[in-house]
Amino acid sequence: EVQLVESGGGLVQYGGSLRLSCAASGFSFDDYGAAWFRQAPGKEREGIACMSSNHGTTVYADSVKGRFTISTSNDKNTVYLQMNNLRPEDTAVYYCAAIEAGFLSHYYCHDYPHAEYNYWGQGTQVTVSS
Repeated sequence: EVQLVESGGGLVQYGGSLRLSCAASGFSFDDYGAAWFRQAPGKEREGIACMSSNHGTTVYADSVKGRFTISTSNDKNTVYLQMNNLRPEDTAVYYCAAIEAGFLSHYYCHDYPHAEYNYWGQGTQVTVSS
């Protein structure tokens, strides 16, 4: 079965850190780009980080730039989101998503918040207390 499973969410204090994991089963991030999204109560889903399918390009939303880092494991089966200096406004459900690279081409995170992803995770809650 093909799926993405997020983990690593939880409750953290203002200024703290968390690392979210997104484990792929049934496929590898070898030929997939990856992105992280979040959705706070009453707000629209927000794309916050993207990694290209060749894993050489990363793009971040202004709201997280300099604080969050997207990366992949050496075996390309897991994508991470390292979150530092967390703020209460980072409280949300976080989702990972995977998008397949094109034939003989790569996905370079063009308009990643609105791209059509092949797979989505179920989400993990992050709560930052003030």
